[in-house]
Amino acid sequence: MTTLATAALAKEGLAVLGAGLGIGLIGMKAAESTGRNPAAFGKVLTISILLSALVEGVAFVAIFMG
Repeated sequence: MTTLATAALAKEGLAVLGAGLGIGLIGMKAAESTGRNPAAFGKVLTISILLSALVEGVAFVAIFMG
């Protein structure tokens, strides 16, 4: 494997790792805020799903741009 291919794999791996951590943090904070204010469940769920999709989109862009 060439150095360029190894660098591309490392970049993709870091992008996916960062996306996983980001989605985990979004879920953690959404659960925390719902626990503090149960009445805001719908708004928190909507925002967390939207942000998770955006974070996952960034990971896909990093993978496909390679």
